[in-house]
Amino acid sequence: MSKEKVEALLIAGGEDKHLRAKYDVPATREEFIVLAAADGYDFTIEELDAVLKASGDVFEKNGNPAKRSIWWA
Repeated sequence: MSKEKVEALLIAGGEDKHLRAKYDVPATREEFIVLAAADGYDFTIEELDAVLKASGDVFEKNGNPAKRSIWWA
């Protein structure tokens, strides 16, 4: 479990719109973490929050349809 796994997922999502769409579905951080673990990205909620805070991103969805703006290009 590591911040590097969070960063790897955020980069992968920035490069793949299908991956972004998949990770826009979970409503909670807990569901997001479970989905990520199933895809090989093992990290904790605390690690996710730390990376998002450091980058100035927020987990909550916005827009219509609701999407997350956490992905790194």
